[in-house]
Amino acid sequence: MVNPITPEEIKELKKDEVFCFESNLIGIHNDNTALVARKWGAKIGYGNGPMGRTYAIPTKDCNFQNLSLKNIQYYVHRFINYAKIHPEYIFLVTKIGCRLEEYTPLQIAPLFLSAVGVKNIALPESFLIILVKE
Repeated sequence: MVNPITPEEIKELKKDEVFCFESNLIGIHNDNTALVARKWGAKIGYGNGPMGRTYAIPTKDCNFQNLSLKNIQYYVHRFINYAKIHPEYIFLVTKIGCRLEEYTPLQIAPLFLSAVGVKNIALPESFLIILVKE
């Protein structure tokens, strides 16, 4: 089973959808998808985990520097485990870590390998193209 594909642009959420976005560890949500996430419940000061109808996956540290891929993978695995125990929601994962030339989909997609086949995790098409080849 292949995962659903996250839309390129998300303007609205259905009642069972959760917006998964890249964040920084101190929870300053002022750029890109993090700013969008604020309208669905992302709270300033919280940089990781579920908030409202969102889920924050850190890709930057407290100084707004890129986390290592190993550190991002830790947070991605926490997210995947959370999604697995909440099948009542569809988690729309955005292109975390790939927005501001931090990392490429080729680097980030493998972090989501254990999400392949999890029916309530939608992934960006660019991630799925990489993952189905692995």
